[in-house]
Amino acid sequence: MAKNHTRYVFSMGELKRKDNSIAFKNKKGWFYIPIEDTRELYCMNEVSLNTKFLDFISKAGVVMHFFNYHEGYSGSFYPKEHYISGNLTIKQSDAFAQHRELIAKEIVKGIANNIHEVLYHYFRHGKSELKDFLDWLRVDLPMLVEKCGDIKQILSAEGRIWLRFYDSFKLFLPEDFVINKRVKRPPDNPINALISFGNTLLYTKTISAIYATHLNQSISFLHEPSESRFSLSLDLSEVFKPVLVFRTIFELVGRKKLRVTKHFDKSLNYALLNESGKKLFIEAFENRLNETFKHTKLNRMTTYKNAIKLDGYKLIKMLNTGEIFVPFSLKDKR
Repeated sequence: MAKNHTRYVFSMGELKRKDNSIAFKNKKGWFYIPIEDTRELYCMNEVSLNTKFLDFISKAGVVMHFFNYHEGYSGSFYPKEHYISGNLTIKQSDAFAQHRELIAKEIVKGIANNIHEVLYHYFRHGKSELKDFLDWLRVDLPMLVEKCGDIKQILSAEGRIWLRFYDSFKLFLPEDFVINKRVKRPPDNPINALISFGNTLLYTKTISAIYATHLNQSISFLHEPSESRFSLSLDLSEVFKPVLVFRTIFELVGRKKLRVTKHFDKSLNYALLNESGKKLFIEAFENRLNETFKHTKLNRMTTYKNAIKLDGYKLIKMLNTGEIFVPFSLKDKR
């Protein structure tokens, strides 16, 4: 049986092994989660567990992601890396030393391409004020990136993309969700809360996707390799942010499914989603992640979840053959 399901635990409680199932106990009683088809387990609140339980899910190949009550990402647990490859790790290290800027530039151009595709929808529906930004993304930005001589300049170009993207929100989002500036830790308003939560969900999805490849999570190209995080997951998730995180936000906000007064914590100045808001966002995010579409280059149906893993395989192909790494583009979806 394919292990395709992601399970979410929202309340405080205790996780245990019960026979061959995941057993969760909270104040309402015991709940059972089948492990056979479970791929990921998200703990969105404080839970207690023991090493016996971790050994159980490790043998079953289940990846766990832990969040605290305030939506903060605490960390991930995944089984020992049975896909580890010393030869590929050496090649990945060599690519960092010799081709870092080349790969980083492709990621930044991929971000711009997907933001262009997402915003073009609003341009076609009457938001003509977006034209200057769209033209800049399509014409000027690629030339700017190609002229970058080092990683700092590449990161600066990426920063300009996101700043102009955030500034465009005022053209099509309600006033409650317009962003003044990007604030991450902690978020200071509803739109920053949504971005931070969505980005973290995508980051953990990318961790799980890379786990299924032979790539080393700690050797990255756009972001600085870091001992405290999986920096390659940050790299590969970047081009999917416009596609998965922001399209989800725009849909929920634009269709008034997500409301400040109903789905955010009033006691925290509406700067964090409440439980109903989290569930609503996660459901929409999971639906988009599992959406099927025809991939023109693959000439077959796939999902966005699989597209993340495919970008990992494309990076592996570059490491093995030298073929340039070009990340996922919404233009591949037709």
